[in-house]
Amino acid sequence: MTRIEKPWGWEEILENNTAYTVKRLFMQDGHQCSYQYHKKKLETILVLRGVLTIVLATEEIVLKEGEIKTIPPPQPHRMRASHGDCLYLECSTSQLGDVVRISDDYGRVN
Repeated sequence: MTRIEKPWGWEEILENNTAYTVKRLFMQDGHQCSYQYHKKKLETILVLRGVLTIVLATEEIVLKEGEIKTIPPPQPHRMRASHGDCLYLECSTSQLGDVVRISDDYGRVN
């Protein structure tokens, strides 16, 4: 298992193969990841603990523990922990480098 520290928390790569990738992500309260999109990568998010807000181009979706949302490419999106710390799974196709950052609180824009 590979753990990667992020400005908003961390992610652990639980599985990465040619068919799919599974990550466990921890996001600190009040933080959010980049507003981004993927050209090919499809993601499904499952909240394990806490509340996660998914910001899309035209709406915000609030997911609670046990709730799931699939984000198809090239849908712009970002995850936000605005109701306490959040732990969630991301199951996706295996294009780990397929990230186009539109905006980022931490200066990581493409």
